[in-house]
Amino acid sequence: MLAAALAGITGYGWHRYAPPAPWSPAERAQIRALGIASLPPLPTDPSNAVADDPKAVAFGNHLFFDTRLSANGLIACAHCHQPERHFTDGLPRAVALGVSDRNTPSIVGTAYSPWYYWDGRKDSQWAQALEPLEAPNEHGTTRERVVDLLRNDADYRHRYAGLFGALPESPADTDRVFANVGKVLAAYERRLMPGATRFDAYVAHLDRDGEPAAQTHLSSREIRGLRLFIGAAACTQCHNGPLFTNNEFHNTGLLSPPGLLPDRGRADGVRDVLADPFNCAGPFSSDPARNCPELEFARRGSELIGATRTPSLRNLGNTAPFQSRGQFATLAEVLDHYNTAPGAMIGHNEAKPLDLASWELDDLEAFLRTLAAPVDADPLLLGPPAAVQKLSRVRR
Repeated sequence: MLAAALAGITGYGWHRYAPPAPWSPAERAQIRALGIASLPPLPTDPSNAVADDPKAVAFGNHLFFDTRLSANGLIACAHCHQPERHFTDGLPRAVALGVSDRNTPSIVGTAYSPWYYWDGRKDSQWAQALEPLEAPNEHGTTRERVVDLLRNDADYRHRYAGLFGALPESPADTDRVFANVGKVLAAYERRLMPGATRFDAYVAHLDRDGEPAAQTHLSSREIRGLRLFIGAAACTQCHNGPLFTNNEFHNTGLLSPPGLLPDRGRADGVRDVLADPFNCAGPFSSDPARNCPELEFARRGSELIGATRTPSLRNLGNTAPFQSRGQFATLAEVLDHYNTAPGAMIGHNEAKPLDLASWELDDLEAFLRTLAAPVDADPLLLGPPAAVQKLSRVRR
């Protein structure tokens, strides 16, 4: 009788008020695979010989916050990738010298990804770091001006020599020096890792043979959301592993904002990355073997039309607005989109309607908010070095 009475309360199921049920062994394994403790060691990047050199990290830290790497002297990498916003910018689409077509994704933890940008048109962090410098709507500078900056700044010239040898004077070496700028920026970005969350504390509790009722890390509502995440909502089909992403590309029926053409996504991105002179197989890779299986076996085909990269869900609640063009201002809007799975503007929507009740969507959102945590990095890397701060004060 009690269950029947509870089932009638504003349409909510009685299990909404019941204590969380124990997890099955299979569910425990799924949950454990999502925990930060399951994140493997940072993979090496053979294409970047200085990827893990502390001197390159320090050099990249300087360059990341240096506004001289722009046409107007006002735009740095940190203009869009702001540390206080989990290295995003809080805008639907990036705004620098102009307005970009896509949202600024966080760069935290991206060293684990084989692809970069929403369409995967770059295959390494260092190759990705180069494109904004010359993009007209972003930094709007040129590789020649970037190289001139290194030549004319005594500190940068010294740092470069300590990593790559004396800075060459010949214009024929411009592309190689430019590539090396990307490599030190990547060395810095590799140090930006996701921190442990309340969800991760809950996973650790389960690993000690704890049960949902005997913990304080997650509420019953958040645990219900987790059960939906790994169960009825099937979120782990794409958002799996400790970074909550399969690093693949999917068309999920996203509408383009007014005034923008439908986004062809990965269909164009795979073409671009294969033709990129800065890709893994190109002449600027540090890997003499040019071992590039991801590039060699990259998927192609019409199913990639309109597909964009699966983003990590870690710290999702602090990186609004969401999706490739900032289509949704809130997590509730994102979940409603997947709940209804509308037809795609271009290509085919792979997602199927979830058909969840409103209170289930609320529970799912509550769980997603447990994935928030500060960036796990040396605090000294989360802001401009003193030398860059001094330059900024002089320019003002």
